[in-house]
Amino acid sequence: MSGFYPASRASKSYHLQVDDVHSLYIEESGNATGLPVIFLHGGPGAGCESWHRRFFDPQRYRIILFDQRGCGKSRPHASLENNTTWDLVEDVEKIRTYLGIDRCVLFGGSWGSTLALAYEEKYPENVLSMILRGIFLARNEDVSWFYQQGASRLFPDFWQDFIALVVPEKRHQMVSSYYELLTSEDEQVRNQAALAWSVWEGRTANLIPNDRVMEHFGDAWNALSIARIECHYFMHQSFFQPNQLLRDAHRLAGIPNVIVHGRYDVICPLEQAWALHHAWPGSELKIINDAGHSALHDGIRAALVAAADEFATKLLS
Repeated sequence: MSGFYPASRASKSYHLQVDDVHSLYIEESGNATGLPVIFLHGGPGAGCESWHRRFFDPQRYRIILFDQRGCGKSRPHASLENNTTWDLVEDVEKIRTYLGIDRCVLFGGSWGSTLALAYEEKYPENVLSMILRGIFLARNEDVSWFYQQGASRLFPDFWQDFIALVVPEKRHQMVSSYYELLTSEDEQVRNQAALAWSVWEGRTANLIPNDRVMEHFGDAWNALSIARIECHYFMHQSFFQPNQLLRDAHRLAGIPNVIVHGRYDVICPLEQAWALHHAWPGSELKIINDAGHSALHDGIRAALVAAADEFATKLLS
């Protein structure tokens, strides 16, 4: 893929037990004494992929990727137990402490932006800078847009596939209806619902369908964690108070940052980035005019790599 740093392998990989239930998969690459960056993946529940390392100059960055609770190579897979936003915030803090990092760069897209904001609003003293993409504020209206009415009008054909598993009389509450399916005791029902939920997301992530994105979202293992964990979070308002991230955005003042958002993002419409930008003193918003949600869009990828390069130059000088 052009516009990225060359593909590389992780230099270290291991598991960190963060409570009685969850063991997180962590990997490091790049320069062990470089500028530390913690990558926060989307979902929640999507897990990391090898190309996520490629946003960062491996000569200048200590690149830390980890799979959040219940997804990727973390254990147990697709678990909803002890799995909340605030558990994940504390996991980031445990990883930072375990690795002996004083302050770090946070890089997060989609749900990863949500988690980065939640962490920074609680631990602002631990963050050097933030690079965010595809802002998701996790408000009720943001979830309703994608899972009830909004995106459905732009993708009516894909929407019909998504709602097909739900009986008509329950389609006015798609999240709760899917939650019933995804927590069913019947494994086949769970798996079928997970694939439908995940494929709906994958199909709408790009302006033009991307085989790599669909391969990830269409994989049964990935789909189970994406669907179960996302639906679990959305059933509980992502464990936020109403409008919490915008309400507390004043705590972000003074943190160097770049927000990158596709103008035609259907999963997380641009209004969310716009609202954050106006609530966050000193924030920088870059709107990519020919892009949707996925970080694999050329313009988004280029803007994210440029932001990482810029912060490395500034923070290491």
